[in-house]
Amino acid sequence: MVSIKGGRKRLVTGAAATLTAGLALGAFALSGTASASAHDGAAGHEGGAGRAKPTIVLEHGAFADGSSWNGVITRLRADGYPVVAAANPLRGPASDAAALRTVLDHVKGPKILVGHSYGGNVISEAATGDADVKALVYVAAFLPAPGESALELTNKYPGSTLPDALDPVTYPLPGGGTATDLYIQQDKFRHQFAADVPAQQAALMAAEQRPIAQSALEEKATSAAWETKPSWDVITTQDLNIPPAVQRFMAGRAHAHTTEVAASHSVAVSHPKLVADVIEQAAQATAR
Repeated sequence: MVSIKGGRKRLVTGAAATLTAGLALGAFALSGTASASAHDGAAGHEGGAGRAKPTIVLEHGAFADGSSWNGVITRLRADGYPVVAAANPLRGPASDAAALRTVLDHVKGPKILVGHSYGGNVISEAATGDADVKALVYVAAFLPAPGESALELTNKYPGSTLPDALDPVTYPLPGGGTATDLYIQQDKFRHQFAADVPAQQAALMAAEQRPIAQSALEEKATSAAWETKPSWDVITTQDLNIPPAVQRFMAGRAHAHTTEVAASHSVAVSHPKLVADVIEQAAQATAR
């Protein structure tokens, strides 16, 4: 395991088919077209390995969008990796995984699947049974076992202050009844979600945040790709959303290669080089 403190390293040992199709097509905005991604992948090779680099598929979590990966994407592309940042509907693990699978099916060749926060629930299910997904990378993320929910895991150990920062919005459903979307209150967003991100950037993130369905956090996982695929995990020790003790528990259970960093939940924004480095470690290890 690698531990990072103060920037220094030390070793310490259902959606409708039409909707999901539309999301799949929209997911390529940050990397050009799917054909362009495949072409980039054919052009890049692992040093000395003589094989194409895998496509990195990034899945954001709740209260975020694809732009949260911008710093990571820039570094991965500079190193020759084709990248797709998928659009996560944030409606529930099963339907969100179905949307992500349309992206995975469209991108040919080997892939590394990366999930932040609730995106970990989604990649764990979407990658199950997909031989082209060579590794999973969890970034301050959930690694649920079948039968577990994000809410259940969050409460396994104390430390999350998210409930007091939430801003619920309830709305009527067409067939009757109501549903609730969850936001983070904008004036609490930086402290709760992005304490190590510059204030101006955190304010933009707060304004742009995408809500997650409350039911998505309560929905139980049905499969766990980390049980059969190698995994890497970035654990954030200053996280107020998913307590570090919860992250360590999940990573240990999955036998993940772990990197700990003194960072907030928005580690991909505050430490993009670290996150990109871990993703590349996973890509290189599984290319051998």
